[in-house]
Amino acid sequence: MMRVFTALVPSPEAIDHLDAFLEPRRAAAGFRWTRPEQLHLTLAFMASASEARIDDYVERLAESLDDLTPAPARLAGAVVFPNVAEGRVLAVGVTGAAPLASLAVRARNAAVASGIEVDGQRFRPHVTVARTGGRPTELTSWVRLLETYEGPEWAVGSVAVMASHLGEGPRRSPRYETLAEILL
Repeated sequence: MMRVFTALVPSPEAIDHLDAFLEPRRAAAGFRWTRPEQLHLTLAFMASASEARIDDYVERLAESLDDLTPAPARLAGAVVFPNVAEGRVLAVGVTGAAPLASLAVRARNAAVASGIEVDGQRFRPHVTVARTGGRPTELTSWVRLLETYEGPEWAVGSVAVMASHLGEGPRRSPRYETLAEILL
C-alpha cells in the first residue's frame, strides 16, 4: 500500500518568489517550514492506495483531464487549519485558476472509480508553508503577514501523481516521488 496524492506544483518562479518572501521571517517562529521543493497544492489525497491500482488511476485521471487547457493561478493570501486561534497548519492560498475545484473533483472521482479510497475533506486550495509541530498556536500575526502576499501568476499546465514516503526525507520529513505527470 502507498500514500499517494495528486497535486499541482507551482512554477519555479512562483516557488522562488514565495521562498524569498518567507526567508527573512522564518526565524521568527519555531515552525516546521515546508522545503521549497515540497510546495504543492493537493487535489486528492489517498492514504492507502494499492500499487496495483495506481496505473488505472493515472489512466482514468488523464482521461478526465483531457478536455482541460492550462489556466492561470497565483499564490496569494493566508489559510490556516483548523482556525486562527488554534492553528496547526499555515498556508498560502491559491487564486485565479477557475478550474481548481474541478481538477480536485476529477482527481477524486478518478480515484474512486479505480477503487482507491480518497480523503473526504472539503477542498480548499492552499499550499502549506509551515506546521506548528502539533501544538495549537495563535496565528493572527502570520495571517496578517500572509494576507499581504501576492506571488507571480503562472499557468497550471499539468498535475502530478506523487507517492509520499514518510520519514525518508531530511529531518524525517516525507520524501515525494513523482509517479506520473499529466499535461492539460
